Amino acid sequence: MDEHAPLISLKDISFGYTPGETVLDRVNFALHRGERLSLHGGNGAGKTTLFHIVLGLITPRSGSVELFGRRCAGEEDFREARRRIGLVFQDPDDQLFCPTVVEDVAFGPLNTGLKAAEALQRADATLEALGIGHLRDRVPYRLSGGEKRLVSVATVLAMNPDVLLLDEPTAGLDHRLTERLVRLISSYACQALVLISHDEGVSRALTTRRIELRDHRLQPPVPLPGIEG
Repeated sequence: MDEHAPLISLKDISFGYTPGETVLDRVNFALHRGERLSLHGGNGAGKTTLFHIVLGLITPRSGSVELFGRRCAGEEDFREARRRIGLVFQDPDDQLFCPTVVEDVAFGPLNTGLKAAEALQRADATLEALGIGHLRDRVPYRLSGGEKRLVSVATVLAMNPDVLLLDEPTAGLDHRLTERLVRLISSYACQALVLISHDEGVSRALTTRRIELRDHRLQPPVPLPGIEG
């Protein structure tokens, strides 16, 4: 793959959930190495929809998706790319499904080819980094909303993805936990990042440029105030 080529490229993407509905209209988007973007837009603008199209979780009406220099035409193409793109879902309950926290966090590393012992070791290290090692053997559905949020982030970071797509990763967290998570993500050595967050402080801490979905289209990126990028 050409090092200057985008990691993610969406071309002329259109989508609606029902016939006659337009959520995205001929959207073009490219994410390059080193970029940390903040994705904004009103409720229902299509921000989460865009993330799900990137990963092949929903299929656009028209347009193409290219990931890491390869056009994704079917499930097999997307399955390979999902090993390199980590998505933190807006609702943690969509991300947690194993009997225990550590099994949820180890699930991704196992599917990238690590042996069980290595996957568990990475899961434990990630939980400790987030300060939630004590949740290791808990049942996910019995956790608080904030605890579920942190565990869902851990499931993604444990995979060591090249690209992070973060959909409201600090929602429901108090100030102390938000700061801890922001510090960890800031230090994470991913190639690129896209963040959806209503918290302007989090956006300014984690990203350098802002893009906005408005009237079903993506507007050109602009630097965040006070941050060079």
